Amino acid sequence: VQLVESGGGLVQAGGSLRLSCAASGRTFSSYAMGWFRQAPGKEREFVAAISWNGGSTYYADSVKGRFTISRDNARNTVYLQMNSLKPEDTAVYYCAADSYGVAPTQDQYEYDYWGQGTQVTVSS
Repeated sequence: VQLVESGGGLVQAGGSLRLSCAASGRTFSSYAMGWFRQAPGKEREFVAAISWNGGSTYYADSVKGRFTISRDNARNTVYLQMNSLKPEDTAVYYCAADSYGVAPTQDQYEYDYWGQGTQVTVSS
C-alpha cells in the first residue's frame, strides 16, 4: 500500500485546511486509517483515526470539535478537515494505514503503512 498526502500549506490562525491521503491497492477499504502529526523537536502524536467503513472515529482531545476525519472507499481516499486552526497545530501531518485492524486506534505502532507527510503551518 502506498499513501500520498496532499493539501497542506500555510494558513492564518482561525482558518481551515483539508488534507487528503490517496491510497493505492484494492484492499484500502478493509483498513482502519489514521492521521498523525509531528512538530519540530517533538514526538509524533496521534490526531484522528477512522474505522474501515467510516462508522467509527476517534480523535485526540487537542483537536476534538475542530478536526473531522472521513473516508471515501470508492476513491481510496481519507480526509482530514481542519477548522479553527491554531499555531500549535503547525506540524508535518502523516496518514497511516492499519492493515490488520478495522477499528480506529491511536497507537501508532498498530499502523504498518505511512505516507511521506505534508506540512501544515498556522501563522498567528
